[in-house]
Amino acid sequence: MAPLRRYFITGLLIWVPLGITIWVLDALLGAMDQTLLLLPEAWRPEAWLGMRVPGLGVLLTALVIFLTGLTTANLLGQKLLAIWEAMLARIPVVKSIYGSVKQVSDTLLSGTGHAFRKVLLVRYPHPQAWSLAFQTNIPDEVRTSLADDYVAVFIPTAPSPVNGFYFYVKRAETVELDVSVDMALKYIVSMGVVAPTPKAVANHYGGD
Repeated sequence: MAPLRRYFITGLLIWVPLGITIWVLDALLGAMDQTLLLLPEAWRPEAWLGMRVPGLGVLLTALVIFLTGLTTANLLGQKLLAIWEAMLARIPVVKSIYGSVKQVSDTLLSGTGHAFRKVLLVRYPHPQAWSLAFQTNIPDEVRTSLADDYVAVFIPTAPSPVNGFYFYVKRAETVELDVSVDMALKYIVSMGVVAPTPKAVANHYGGD
């Protein structure tokens, strides 16, 4: 029975990642195809092809994003964008959500932004435990208010790294890992199954 069990597990290791990948891609394509509903009914592919063509929504989404970027790249587009954002800023609930999301997206997607700088180990949730964390930006107001040298860290939760905790910790009480942010994210999403291999550890605290 041992060989049969081994063959079955081997088959699962092949099909489970492939199946999940196909499922995620299908969900993304289905969501993007919803953009076709923005077109007049006579312009939709079903009207002039007589059938649904999966993936056309992806092309439409990419075209809309490209044209939006092209439009806002000039002076007139920037003025229109400023007017649009000023209108959103006057809506009580919308301005808070839009402003926060815009700041995060600007940081993550902008080539000049610094989303996560380093991968660190910090003492969390108790002094005898270590957690992976990402060094991020610390506000000047906080830095000047603290006597010691502190860093801002984001501690993500597994397996969803978009949720987590934001703390200020002493730099001397962190361990800097020579691991890329992408690799650390894989480690978190896989809950340790895909583990990064640190090439070096600097600024070790506590000798652990």
